[in-house]
Amino acid sequence: MTASGQPASAPGLLPADTTEDIRARRPAMALLPIGSFEQHGPFLPLTTDTVIACTLAKELAAVHPVVLLPPLTVSCSQEHAAWPGTVSISARTLHAVVTDIADSLRRSGIDTLILVNGHGGNYVLRNVVQESAGSGVRMALFPGSADWDAARTRAGVRTPGHRDMHAGEVETSILLHAHPELVKDGYESADCVADDRKHLLTLGMSAYTESGVIGCPSLASARKGRELLAGLVEAFGEYAALFGARAAADG
Repeated sequence: MTASGQPASAPGLLPADTTEDIRARRPAMALLPIGSFEQHGPFLPLTTDTVIACTLAKELAAVHPVVLLPPLTVSCSQEHAAWPGTVSISARTLHAVVTDIADSLRRSGIDTLILVNGHGGNYVLRNVVQESAGSGVRMALFPGSADWDAARTRAGVRTPGHRDMHAGEVETSILLHAHPELVKDGYESADCVADDRKHLLTLGMSAYTESGVIGCPSLASARKGRELLAGLVEAFGEYAALFGARAAADG
């Protein structure tokens, strides 16, 4: 909470470009941060996935000539419905919104859209990218699992990827680095291991955790968060080169 009693917010997450800024840069690629509004245990905000997606997209935009779009802040979080505050939309709606955004970008002359996804439950985004072939807008979903693996190794993350599912070492580290004001006390003692989650999509998160945490936030640090983001920015270079090469070939 802030001194006034209001919840803390993360400044600087929305793009500040004017239409003339975009006209002058004439970017061919757009970044769409996609987060969620779902519980992240008692110490991280409901907006955690959105904050992470926006933070990453902002760092990518500082390196590459892109249009940075405002985030989608509510997505597919049905597995978290047992916790107060969680809000979801259907996979159909998310699919339609992203597709509409891609169509609008195409009409304005931008033919590449990167979905910077902060929520692992947005499975439908893979279908959106798959279906984009031949649509006139080239898409990619970032970060992929290999990108996360490389970033985790670089940062020295100790929790295995499957164990570090939600509000664990990775997410807590990124917020400790980028927005420490959003991390409340208690993460140091909030570890919850639930490696056997065979029926997660059927039963929801509440069948496997009381706190909403699955992972080891006690291992988080700001240093790891900084290195995780740096690793993901490095990994994005492959995507930029891929689309740049394709654009040159198309031209």
